[in-house]
Amino acid sequence: MKAFWVKTASANILYQDIPGTGTPLVFIHGLGCASSCDYPRVIADTALAGRRAILVDLLGSGFSERPADFCYSIEGHARSVAGLIGSVCEGPVSLFGHSMGGAVAITLAALLPKVEALVLGEPNLEPGGGFFSKAIADMSEGELVARGHAATVATARAVGNTVWAASLAISAPFAVHREAVSLIAGCNPTWREMLGSLTTRKTLLVGERSLPAPEFDGLPDEVCGVAIVPQAGHSMAWDNPGGLAEAIAKATG
Repeated sequence: MKAFWVKTASANILYQDIPGTGTPLVFIHGLGCASSCDYPRVIADTALAGRRAILVDLLGSGFSERPADFCYSIEGHARSVAGLIGSVCEGPVSLFGHSMGGAVAITLAALLPKVEALVLGEPNLEPGGGFFSKAIADMSEGELVARGHAATVATARAVGNTVWAASLAISAPFAVHREAVSLIAGCNPTWREMLGSLTTRKTLLVGERSLPAPEFDGLPDEVCGVAIVPQAGHSMAWDNPGGLAEAIAKATG
């Protein structure tokens, strides 16, 4: 792991920089996840062999530090990662963002001078969040820290979402709460509108088990390609890492 000091947070983002050639491929994880957990198997797949990859653990997650006074908003994360990319990448990058990380990646793409390709795995595009983020945001931050975080982890484990439960368990509860609140609040313009205005090459990935997915209707009209990851649901990196790697390779090749 390597560290990048985020001045605005007075904390370090931890990341893996996997050597390789071509345009660097930056991975941004979802709520309660960590790229250090989700994507090593994906980048090890033959479809992405030899590609340089940067696996970012957002502040509050994975191996990264957990500053108590950081905002943990979607824009805050995007600006932090923009600083990291600017420090380690001289030219264009390609971005992959999953779920909440998709919203971060969209915001990040609008900040960076050059994004060669933007790939989104079932991203948040509108305000309102999803099942877990809604439940988290319905609690106060104090309630989540005191008991809600442990309860959310237990619920995820009980329904068989074991990997996410383990990853969520080591995420900072206050960070998860602020992220969930940011997802519920959304932004203006919305992430969907921001995506439509970006001129870079864009691809939306949907897990086969997530279909039908009406929340993503209309994206082809915004000149955003859509691809299906077979034998996968929302947790596509865990369900079918090879299939996800192939989809990313096609979208960024």
